[in-house]
Amino acid sequence: MALIVVTGRGGTGKTTTTANLSTFLAMREYRVLAVDGDLYLPNLGFHFALDTVKYTLHSLLKNPDIDPEWTIYKHPQTGVHVMPGSTQLQDVLGISPKRLVEILDKVKYKFGVVFVDSPTGIPFDTLPTFELANYQLIVVEIERSPIYSFETMVKNEIEKLKALGERYKLNIGVILNKVRESKDVVDAIIDAVESDLGVPVLGWIPFDNNVPESINVGIPILKYMPRSDAALAFREVGEILEEWIFG
Repeated sequence: MALIVVTGRGGTGKTTTTANLSTFLAMREYRVLAVDGDLYLPNLGFHFALDTVKYTLHSLLKNPDIDPEWTIYKHPQTGVHVMPGSTQLQDVLGISPKRLVEILDKVKYKFGVVFVDSPTGIPFDTLPTFELANYQLIVVEIERSPIYSFETMVKNEIEKLKALGERYKLNIGVILNKVRESKDVVDAIIDAVESDLGVPVLGWIPFDNNVPESINVGIPILKYMPRSDAALAFREVGEILEEWIFG
């Protein structure tokens, strides 16, 4: 069983990455669970049109007597099992992030792959789940960091998150997202990450205007528009991820 925590700063596309890599592995017939670990600003449910369901992860956090199965929904278009969070303010108040570990420990054995979509930056909400995880994906939006300041971006963004994964002895990989730069620039960045930090870059996803549309309809781009640039790239990254994890 692979438990993967997805991390990164705000706006990098962590949730989009989680949704699409979950979709890829589900399409490869793995039993996949995607969990919204952003407990205070959850939005994974939007990516699967599950933002108005009755039972959520927050239901479990507030009431341990609820059957965890009630909070897991199989997305019909992708086959991904999703445990969405609640977007209601009253559900978010007074929760204990520590209980997330207990919940995952109960349900993880029913799945071949579990993705945990983490909150922005240092993932304090999901940090306890690192104890259960064996993989960490760091999602980076390089477009927001000019090439001349790339070394600073690496230090402030990737290194801090990498240090968390190393602390828990996780296998760590990087995905570059929303890429607008030329291939030469991207290749230079990949070389810098892999040589300076010793972390593999599993691939890069081009900026694609079709992605917001796919989110609006609640079907990840990989399934919604499979020939789009982003979908083709997510497929390539998914193949590398599958090989990385399962050999």
